Amino acid sequence: MRIQVRGVETYLYTGGKPFQEVARGQGTAAVESRPPGSEAPSATSAGRGTLHPVPPAVLFIHGAQNDHSVWIMQSRWMAHHGYAVLAPDLPGHGRSAGGPLPSIHALADWCVDLLDALKVTTAAWIGHSMGSLIALDAAARYRERSWANILLGSALPMRVSDALLEAAENNEARAFDMITRWSHSGIHHHPGTPGPGFSIYNQARRLMERQVRGVLAVDFGACHRYADGAERARAIVQPTLLVSADRDAMTPPKAASGLLAAIPGAKSCLIGSAGHQMMAEQPDAVRRALTDFLNAHRPNPEMRPMA
Repeated sequence: MRIQVRGVETYLYTGGKPFQEVARGQGTAAVESRPPGSEAPSATSAGRGTLHPVPPAVLFIHGAQNDHSVWIMQSRWMAHHGYAVLAPDLPGHGRSAGGPLPSIHALADWCVDLLDALKVTTAAWIGHSMGSLIALDAAARYRERSWANILLGSALPMRVSDALLEAAENNEARAFDMITRWSHSGIHHHPGTPGPGFSIYNQARRLMERQVRGVLAVDFGACHRYADGAERARAIVQPTLLVSADRDAMTPPKAASGLLAAIPGAKSCLIGSAGHQMMAEQPDAVRRALTDFLNAHRPNPEMRPMA
């Protein structure tokens, strides 16, 4: 679906299901849910809040030089198992218009504006790599907008090497080579090539090549300069899970140890046989980690997750 955020067209993937429109009724949000062809509820009944409860919203935030498609396996499953899924392309990425935003703070503010545009009061924030910093920053500064946080492939601080920063500025093809190599646990590995003509390794590179030139340098600069992570981490009050991959060369598990210690009550999970792009290399293991955690902290206990 496409919406306007700050007057700029933004693309949202909703997991193959229409995002349910939220109606306001006596201070309680309600969701429109009716069989195709049936009459819409009257304004009177909608005002009384007689519609079905709103499924918990989940906001998926991709990383640098990526788009919503990195979440396909997890977001689609969750959309069909009791969650309202939002997986946007950040400004200047994928199918979203505009230019990339220069800081983690600005990206966190933009995500809150996205929720406002959809009248979503709170969501679980799930971020990968750069997206994890966005979720971290928002969780501390906009506490009421998050009911849970999951940070994948995160690190504190998230410094980018000088060689990679230089390549992002002046030689994107070289940067893509380094990122692709460092983001995967191998080249020819199951399920890296599950069928003829398909490669997770090459697919990740093609995703980066599809982005507008210059986005990578802006994204890496935002990660490299972000200096408020420790302060933000100590201010988090929502249930939080950190997910790392055992073969991640970009943000190795030990790089998340300080973050884990700083966030009160945070839990951790290690995905085996995966690199930084764990969502593609081990999609089922990542999906189980996400859903097990979210199912345990759902804000709407009357709406049980589907088996």
